[in-house]
Amino acid sequence: RSRSIVLVAFAVYLALLTWVVLWKLEVPWIGEAAGLARPLKLVPFVPSGDAGASSTAEMLINLVLFVPFGLFVGALAPTWSWWKAGIAALVASLVLEAVQHLISTGSFDTTDLIVNTAGALGGWAIFVVVCRVSGERSSVVVTRICVIVSAIALIAAVAFVASPLSYGPQRDVVVERPTSAQ
Repeated sequence: RSRSIVLVAFAVYLALLTWVVLWKLEVPWIGEAAGLARPLKLVPFVPSGDAGASSTAEMLINLVLFVPFGLFVGALAPTWSWWKAGIAALVASLVLEAVQHLISTGSFDTTDLIVNTAGALGGWAIFVVVCRVSGERSSVVVTRICVIVSAIALIAAVAFVASPLSYGPQRDVVVERPTSAQ
């Protein structure tokens, strides 16, 4: 029963995470530059090409957003080692980065891959500590933590959507290319 509860909470978390990463809690949309060739930011933590370095605030938000991912991976796959949890987080982050780049709601940034994975590994470490501290009750404690995390995320998302706050107008992430002289 607790596994089913954790799976539902994880599904809620993943839906919210996807909405935050792809659309920043705005109405889902696809940009006009979707499918067009655009540069990728492959060098982490520094400006490259037309992309600036990620801000400290943005990296901190990404780190925090992925901590629950590690908690859920621990709860659903408690026998996994840290590197399996890290690979799961890296793959999830890679999918989100690729999709946001393809639908032109953001750009692909390796900094995000690294920070997101680090956040998930932090969540996995919290899971390990909780299990060691709570002993035989670890399944119940972890299930409660996962449900509470999902509930807080859902309440925060609803509060944000209901509030007058906004990240700003939707815009395509397009890099202008110089036209060649003919």
